[in-house]
Amino acid sequence: MKLARAIHFDESDMRVYANPARTGEWCISGGFEFSNWSEGDLAGKQRQAFANGWLGCDTFGRVTFVAVTQIEEAERGALSAALAQHFVEIYGAPSVEAALPVADDEIAHMLDLCEDHAPNTLLTVARELTESGVRESFRMIEAQDAGLEQFAIHGSLDE
Repeated sequence: MKLARAIHFDESDMRVYANPARTGEWCISGGFEFSNWSEGDLAGKQRQAFANGWLGCDTFGRVTFVAVTQIEEAERGALSAALAQHFVEIYGAPSVEAALPVADDEIAHMLDLCEDHAPNTLLTVARELTESGVRESFRMIEAQDAGLEQFAIHGSLDE
């Protein structure tokens, strides 16, 4: 079973998101956060979170890139519970028990998205507002093997 973790290549996410996700935390699409948004809500850092941000399941912050990796069933259960608690605290779900099936569906959606990708495949998300709501599209960047010719080698073996 595969899910995705937040990954950072530089410090840009720390500047573009109001609440950046931490490197290594499990992530989901998190498009539900924008279900009631309109063009008027899309300004500044909120626009960036809407346009390209994955949702971290520890900080509930945003990240631009995620990397596919293995997840254990126990970790999946803990993520669903944390997400259900988030739905209660932030979105007013009546109870964790009531929110758990929705949280499970969000995790299952991300598992399905990651299922056919090799470990270390990078994923990006792009969102747009449409007449019928938020539309998400996903892009994958396959992991590349690094060859020795990609690195500068200095010195001499004769020394």
